[in-house]
Amino acid sequence: MRSSRFQKLVSKNPDNELFRFSLAQALFNEEDFSGCIPHLEQCIAKKSDWMMAYILLGKAQLHLGSKEAAISALQKALNLAIEQEHEEPENELKGILSDLGV
Repeated sequence: MRSSRFQKLVSKNPDNELFRFSLAQALFNEEDFSGCIPHLEQCIAKKSDWMMAYILLGKAQLHLGSKEAAISALQKALNLAIEQEHEEPENELKGILSDLGV
């Protein structure tokens, strides 16, 4: 498992948000959506403008059926994509939110 590799890194360096984000990505890819959320929330707590963390958080929440929480995270990600001039994520987020009726 890829997440076990990153879990070891996070255990040794719990304040390293890059290791934590990599762990969250690995857990998401392994479809452990509830497991990745706390790591993404910690990343966002340390860096509130981390667009990719908000995107992954929103997608994980969608997989878990938490539509309102997902919309909130995805809207925040969209605002950051616009502010940071990331056109591809902006378009992707607009599509996801549109599919959700937002």
